[in-house]
Amino acid sequence: MILLLGTRNKGKQRELKELLTGLDGVELLTFSECPFTEVEETGATCEENALLKARTIGEEIGRAVLADDTGLEVAALGGEPGVYSARYAGIPPDHTRNNALLLSKLHGIDDRQARFVMVAALHLPDGREFICKGALCGRITHRPIGEGGFGYDPLFIPNGSSRTLAEMTLAEKNAISHRYRAIAEIKQILRMLAA
Repeated sequence: MILLLGTRNKGKQRELKELLTGLDGVELLTFSECPFTEVEETGATCEENALLKARTIGEEIGRAVLADDTGLEVAALGGEPGVYSARYAGIPPDHTRNNALLLSKLHGIDDRQARFVMVAALHLPDGREFICKGALCGRITHRPIGEGGFGYDPLFIPNGSSRTLAEMTLAEKNAISHRYRAIAEIKQILRMLAA
């Protein structure tokens, strides 16, 4: 089975490849090996966007596609940035500007509870689709800390930890992340399909 990772984000590609290791009978392709047209995220939810990307890319290339949409939901901001996480500070997406905007909106607010939510959508050439979800709860820092990861990782401390995701190794992050939780379910589905 050949599976295309339906993301152009190199950080996401790296994490997904690591999480999907050990799948016998599944060959992973990335954007650099199988280019595809960028899909505009017009859905109102992460699930709608993940399905939209998986379906659109799958129809374009005629292969199985695993796409996702991930959002950071901050309780004190009514769930912002949510579905707009990647483009919170505008287009083109910019992690530094997104982080700065989030910190400015939380200035003076004590409640820093937040969670990452990921929806993974697997679309197969025969039209079958599978959706898996994962979440990681934590809190937002007052300033960026750490050099690893991408996106909001320097601002997010998972519950039970004293370090941001950006201070963790890829293996440490992948052992607890929202992405890990969703992809663990996808792996079970892929094992069944590839058997």
